[in-house]
Formats: sequence, C-alpha cells, structure tokens
Amino acid sequence: MNSSKSPLIVVNLKTYLQGTGEKAVTIAKACKNVSEKYNVDIGVSPQFCDIYQVASQVDVPVYSQHIDGIDGGSHTGQILAQCVKDAGAIGTLVNHSERRLTLADIDSSVKAAGKAGLSTIVCTNNVNTSASAASLGPDYIAIEPPELIGTGVPVSSADPQVVKGSVDAVKNVNEDVKVLCGAGISKGEDLQAALELGSAGVLLASGVVKAEDPEKALEHLVSQI
Repeated sequence: MNSSKSPLIVVNLKTYLQGTGEKAVTIAKACKNVSEKYNVDIGVSPQFCDIYQVASQVDVPVYSQHIDGIDGGSHTGQILAQCVKDAGAIGTLVNHSERRLTLADIDSSVKAAGKAGLSTIVCTNNVNTSASAASLGPDYIAIEPPELIGTGVPVSSADPQVVKGSVDAVKNVNEDVKVLCGAGISKGEDLQAALELGSAGVLLASGVVKAEDPEKALEHLVSQI
C-alpha cells in the first residue's frame, strides 16, 4: 500500500505478453528498479498464469487482473481470490473496462478480496459509477474512460473534469477510498497532471508494456514528481 506522499503506479500487462512468463518478470524487475531509484510505489498486474512466477522472483506488489466473488466450490473457470493471494498477489483489479461487471458482481468481488486479504482497485468510467463503486469500500477507484484506453491521449488532459469530479464524488462517499487515474497515461506530465487533479496515482498499460524500453518509459513517467 502506498503512503500519502508517494503516488501508486500500477502497470497492467493485460495479455500483451506471451511466453513462459519471463517477459512479465522482466517488466516487474523494471518496476522494482525504478521504484527503488525514485522512491515511488510501482506494482504490476500480470496474467493469472504469471502471478506466481512474478511474485516469487521479484519483490514488487503484484495485482491480479480480476477475481470473481465466489468461495471455493463448483465454479469452473472462475478466479478464486484466495488462490490469487496464495500465488503471491497483494491485490486485484476489479471491473476493468475489458472485464466489466455489474455493480452487484463488483460488490461480491470486493468482499471476496477483503476476505482473502487482497487490496482492491475498482475501475470505473464516469463520475456516477465512481461514486457508486466507492460505496462498496474498495481501496482504490481507477477512473478510466474506455474511449481513451490505449490511445496515448491521457484522461487528465482530455477530460480532466471526470478525474476531478470522481475525486470529489468518491471523497463525499468514502474518504478512505483513493482515486487512481487511468487511460492514455504514458508520460511524466500525464502523471503530474493526474496528481494535481487530486488522484493518488495512475493505472496504465501500453505506455510501459509496449515501450521499446519499459524501464526508461517508467523513469520518464516518474521524472517530474
């Protein structure tokens, strides 16, 4: 968990990387190197099959890309929170725009994560959804308008009001929930703008994962804080 003085940066690897997991480990090592060099909290969200390999080889916060709101039992193909925790994850994304859930399912997933001791980052797409999700008590809300994801156009500049509005709405509902800024984040000025709008950090993907040199991309991201 990040301190109030240090923003949280979470790199979502999505399914950009194929192979035995070594590519995910390489990016996780880049996250660790930049985290230690700049005293910034950086976590990574690999594919499910890579969680154990990343967590066992690199000392970085690892987040699952999803969990289901279930207990152990007859749930073929679903993701059990406790198994994610046992594999080495410390938290999970919930309701990413590429893995969208109903509000009831978000609630179930947040509760399952809490039961397993996982922190939660609930992704939302607008101010109203951010407020509704905050009422469920996650650790973070990540505001990500889906039309900006992967575009390189940061939400902090394309639609700053959705960030500021979400920060204010979430605070009104639950002051303990922090807000991350996502969608299009890739540069140092993007992170700085997000922090100035009141967010506690950023959730990003392609700006780092698809970069020619992910470590340099991360260094550029944190260079202005």
